[in-house]
Amino acid sequence: MHFVQFTLNPPAAVVAAAFGSFSAGRAQEVVVARQGGALELLRPDEATGRLATVASTATFSCVRALCAVRPTGAATDDVAVASDAGTLTVLRFDAARGAWTRIHCETFGKTGCRRAVPGQYLAADPRGRAVMVAAVERTKLVYTLNRDAAGAPTISSPLEAHKARCVVFDVVALDVGFDNPCFAALELDYGDADADASGEAARDAEKVLTYYELDLGLNHVTRRWSEPVARTANVLAAAPGGGDGPSGVLVCGENWVAFKHEGHAEVRAPLPRRAGFPAARGLLATRVAAHRQRDLFFFLVQSELGDLYKVTLAWGAAGVTDVRVSVFDTLFPASALCITRNGLLYAAAEAGDHALFQFRGVGDGADDAAAGAVFDPSLGDDGPGAAKVAPAFRPAPLRNLAPLDRPESLGGATALEVLAAAGGAQDDA
Repeated sequence: MHFVQFTLNPPAAVVAAAFGSFSAGRAQEVVVARQGGALELLRPDEATGRLATVASTATFSCVRALCAVRPTGAATDDVAVASDAGTLTVLRFDAARGAWTRIHCETFGKTGCRRAVPGQYLAADPRGRAVMVAAVERTKLVYTLNRDAAGAPTISSPLEAHKARCVVFDVVALDVGFDNPCFAALELDYGDADADASGEAARDAEKVLTYYELDLGLNHVTRRWSEPVARTANVLAAAPGGGDGPSGVLVCGENWVAFKHEGHAEVRAPLPRRAGFPAARGLLATRVAAHRQRDLFFFLVQSELGDLYKVTLAWGAAGVTDVRVSVFDTLFPASALCITRNGLLYAAAEAGDHALFQFRGVGDGADDAAAGAVFDPSLGDDGPGAAKVAPAFRPAPLRNLAPLDRPESLGGATALEVLAAAGGAQDDA
């Protein structure tokens, strides 16, 4: 006998989302993981501009992370999913059946959301050659994706890239063209702090940005490069590489964003702050989305307050020379941001209804508060000094985004009021 549980209301809160072409080549679609354990494929309707659900599948699990993977030579994207089942699953959408088909399902750990079991972080090589799945602490595994002689997709045994007594804050895949796949991780080694009862080692512990390279010829993973970053760094985003960009990563921290890469000096710029925002309080970046075209790329960084910042890199033969940050718009705090190639922004709300927006500008207005790279070492290395040079702005109605759709989210209660009813009686509302 088997028991299956379904909720009366379908799950609505989104914990992860990824953009890609899943059902057909050049399709503009977003796959989302719902908090209740559902995987949905959403597609904007070109006629109405509203989001339509193409397929919805119950996973009966807690999806921890997902990302789009484009296999070598394929016209559509697959979805890599890490869940509390302790598995890495690669799914492919079957347009004829209107459902997901499982391509791979690799077990790597115990069930449950555990700090040492991979699944919290997931990153895929832009060329579709490898996937890294990492835990909050210590464990990192790299899987190589390939095809056999008959053209069927294959997946390798996991290659370990563990580091004991190390906490991971984020993982992304670098765009390195056709060089060996490379992954960047934000890490903090607490080995000395764990053995020091005085607390001095914990105060002196350094957070580092580390590159892990997968050698396709030797079939092993090495720690290629590591460099200290500020303690407040918490979010990474990969910059385009090859001939389309400088490669490397955008590191977001408290009050600032910075470009870092192996062999390249850090280039940092402050985040503009709201007028009247306390100078002693840090401003944390929480979400990053990247938009890439043939001759254009930029990042949208969202702060904990919901403000969106457009980040662009000035780069050339000498590398990145400037990081420009300008105020773009103000939204609700989002749990995920996805930018489509046809100029749409999908924002999954942390609490409340989600939204689909259309770009009607790219934030190039002369009156937008903007900041450039700052090289003054006296401002400090951990964020607060950036508030001294950050330009101020006041939140305004949407200027660069136009709302198209607002899918309802039946989230949990966030407030409670007692209202006076007719006749003087009081009811709970």
